[in-house]
Amino acid sequence: MAVYRVKVATGDVLQAGTSNSISITLVGSRGESRRKNVSAVFLPGMEKELSVRCDRDLGPIVLVRLHKWRLFLEDAWFCRDVRVTAPDGTLYRFPCHQWLEGVITLEVREGSGKKLADDDLEILKEHRRKELEARQEAYQWKTFAEGWPRCLNVGSIHELDSNVQFSCVRATNFTGVLVFQGASHLLAGFLLRRTSWKSLDEMRSIFSRTRGRDIVPDYVARRWREDDFFGYQFLNGNNPIVLQRCAALPPKFPVTPAMVAPFLGGGTHLAKEMEEGRVFLVDYEVLEGIPSGTIHGRQQHVAAPLCLLHQGADGLLRPIAIQLSQTPGPASPIFLPSDGEWDWLLAKTWVRNADFYSHQLLTHLLRTHLFAEVFAVATLRHLPSCHPLFKLLVPHFHFTLHINTLARSVLINPGGIIDKASGVTYEGLLLIVRRGLAGVTYASLCLPEDIARRGLRRLPNHHYRDDGLKLWDAIASFVGGIVDFYYGEDAGVSGDAELQAWVMDIFTHGFLGRASSGVPSSLQTAAELKKFLTMVMFTCSVQHAAVNNGQYDLGAFMPNAPSSMRHPPPREKGKAFLQHFLDTVPEVDTTANILVALILLSSRLKDVRPLGQYPEERFTEAEPRRLVRAFQARLEEIRELIEERNRWAEPRYGYLNPRETENSVSI
Repeated sequence: MAVYRVKVATGDVLQAGTSNSISITLVGSRGESRRKNVSAVFLPGMEKELSVRCDRDLGPIVLVRLHKWRLFLEDAWFCRDVRVTAPDGTLYRFPCHQWLEGVITLEVREGSGKKLADDDLEILKEHRRKELEARQEAYQWKTFAEGWPRCLNVGSIHELDSNVQFSCVRATNFTGVLVFQGASHLLAGFLLRRTSWKSLDEMRSIFSRTRGRDIVPDYVARRWREDDFFGYQFLNGNNPIVLQRCAALPPKFPVTPAMVAPFLGGGTHLAKEMEEGRVFLVDYEVLEGIPSGTIHGRQQHVAAPLCLLHQGADGLLRPIAIQLSQTPGPASPIFLPSDGEWDWLLAKTWVRNADFYSHQLLTHLLRTHLFAEVFAVATLRHLPSCHPLFKLLVPHFHFTLHINTLARSVLINPGGIIDKASGVTYEGLLLIVRRGLAGVTYASLCLPEDIARRGLRRLPNHHYRDDGLKLWDAIASFVGGIVDFYYGEDAGVSGDAELQAWVMDIFTHGFLGRASSGVPSSLQTAAELKKFLTMVMFTCSVQHAAVNNGQYDLGAFMPNAPSSMRHPPPREKGKAFLQHFLDTVPEVDTTANILVALILLSSRLKDVRPLGQYPEERFTEAEPRRLVRAFQARLEEIRELIEERNRWAEPRYGYLNPRETENSVSI
């Protein structure tokens, strides 16, 4: 007689418990037990203990089967884990962290991370094969738009598996925020006004009524005209990936040394400043020729500007020349800080409008949301739950499939928020992302290489770079330890068929098989694997936080991030004035529609999982668990450094504080 002591634990999430009947079967290398009833009632967080008696020793326990059936009403159950203590005292842990719905039998493997080559027992090889077959049936690819990364083949959130949907708490909180903020705007009357704003000061009233006294939007409203703040946002704003060092002016931007000499300081000239790395360029060529739409039947306008910036002797970055098209000539003047107040302010506002499209559709949507979905679907399709890389990565896809499916339903769909409240047509939106994907490179997704490529290593006050590199290194160290523990030599990487299928799926469906991107289609060494995993985790967590969390802060005061422009770009100087400006930027209701989205996207919802916090403990071995603790300790050190800096900084940059950075793209 062999007696096994078993503990079955329910998760502590809302509605995790069940009144359905649960039973269990233990499967060992030398046999299996009879089915044993566990309980007919589980409450959230409850742990049930039982004894399973067998005629003989089952050998090492490799699987448990959880059986759920209902007598009357269906009542889903969320199983946290199962722990089995063998007669000889050996403890076997079976992380589950899954919903069981309907009449179902779920097989859960012992929790040690195992690659395909590590499995000797045929029953385990068959288990991982069946798991992947079922996943590949459940998670299929589809094309949302030609030239876009492919996405999950579902039409609505109701088609999603329960294990990738929002929790009950998150779903209620998300809906509540949207309804509340929409109602707040409606009650204030903003959504009913199709007229221009009466004044710049009146524009402040919209954010003062939405969330009370807002420190950062108020700061933006006070500083948005200033060239210093305009330049600062290319370093630490919502779109910190478009600025690059300018060593030579492109022919399409014929700025002369005489034009900008007054803004460089004494004793220098443009060629010298470029040679010494103090001149920078932002080019929105991706917007050239994008079709513009209409709002309230009125034609909107889109520009593709170029902006030249200079780092002054005080270290601050300031714009020194702006051209509002890609084609120079008399109809496309180069605007300068010495021009009239409204000419220069309007030119900068056109740049901010272009930056709105670049940020929302490329930096935010494409490079975080869409890529994160590709990583998530490929992981579900090719890495079984016992694979060490599945255990490493799956927390970084928490809620991603739900939020992206929702975005395709209400945000980027025909008639959605972007279509209705921005100046581009739906076809224009599709074209911008298609062009954006064609320009993505692997190096641009890897922060250290991207910073070096853009020539930004020496710029002071570059908090996105400094905080981001610290977090990149922390993730890389954590990932490196995991890879070293499970793979060892390079042969373990090149010979992992599941890993290679995963990478190929990402290359094929995320980057459309474009070899020129530099994105690998296979990984042959441990070093290559470490870099790729770091990029995936960084994209899903740190990069998304950097380009998402400040949207309300920096966009609530609309002229700093206008979603549309109602007059065409000026073709000559001296024609701009206050009323023309007010009649060019979005009207009141368009401002309100965009602000509803910004509030929601920047909200701190419930059920947040900060970077490095893994409540679902999937690793069972001692070394990976030690690596998790070391990662968390390093993140705490980075948090302290950021908060110490922010005691004195103005404005404060806290978007990459690990406590404000989620594990995943979930909002």
